[in-house]
Amino acid sequence: MNRIAPAKLPNSKWTAIEPKNREKHFPITEVEYEEDGTVLSCKLEAIISKNEYLIDWTELKDASKWQQGWK
Repeated sequence: MNRIAPAKLPNSKWTAIEPKNREKHFPITEVEYEEDGTVLSCKLEAIISKNEYLIDWTELKDASKWQQGWK
């Protein structure tokens, strides 16, 4: 399990364990917060294609899907 501090999510970099459409490396470009400061969702942008994806930030905790940093 990846340990993630919600405050450090913006501009963090992630690597998909199983790339789809040759998209492997993603920085987090946008984070949506609730009024109390909890994270609702994150927007990832693929480096190669510039496609953007909204995901639930807790998916990043799954080490079988995501690895922190660019590997």
